[in-house]
Amino acid sequence: MTDPPATPALSVRNLHKSFGPLEVLRGISLDIAQGAVVTLIGASGSGKSTFLRCLNHLEQPTSGEIYVDGVPITDDIAGLRARLGMVFQQFNLWPHMTVLGNVIEAPLRVKRMPRPEAVALGRRFLAKVNLLDKQDEYPARLSGGQQQRVAIARALAMEPKVMLFDEATSSLDPELTNEVLAVMRDLARDGTTMVVVTHEMAFAREVSDRVVFLHMGQVEEDGPPAQVFGAPVSPRCRQFLSSVRA
Repeated sequence: MTDPPATPALSVRNLHKSFGPLEVLRGISLDIAQGAVVTLIGASGSGKSTFLRCLNHLEQPTSGEIYVDGVPITDDIAGLRARLGMVFQQFNLWPHMTVLGNVIEAPLRVKRMPRPEAVALGRRFLAKVNLLDKQDEYPARLSGGQQQRVAIARALAMEPKVMLFDEATSSLDPELTNEVLAVMRDLARDGTTMVVVTHEMAFAREVSDRVVFLHMGQVEEDGPPAQVFGAPVSPRCRQFLSSVRA
């Protein structure tokens, strides 16, 4: 007797999002397996960031269904965001809090975690992003790459089911980009389920289990990196990859 298929970490069914008359997402359906790394690529305006923002209801989807571990998302937005950690282009750290204070704020307030437990958890995730030695610093004293790694630790401290990365390196120079990508590679090796919007094609090719190419709010290509980068079926995907390699 074969085992039943594992429940996806994240399932999206026929997701639509319109801003007035402008339809940005036009029926996206995806299953993200537990422990998978899925990268979303595509031209500006293709709907990548809007898709991520709809997943954790920073933008309210116009229609469609989202499931985390098989459980449908209804009105429990706080519960949803506890299960979907998100890292943005901008770091959004609280300037008046130390690095450790930033990381433990959500476990303290959202999970009502006892402070000693939250501090231990925060230090564990700061160590994971190689910043434990900066726990008592304030964000203004950190480089951009360090601030983004603190933002990753902050998201991880909620112990989410899925990590969402929205162009997490786009505001960083190349050296600092490599710092952040190294942390993301470590998370992938550790089996963290990740959905990553990125313009870093080498990273997408190296780390992804699947690459999804979005075009005009729809999935135009979806497959393993070797297929998407080496032999894409979609002419639009081939054109996009040719332009980013140029």
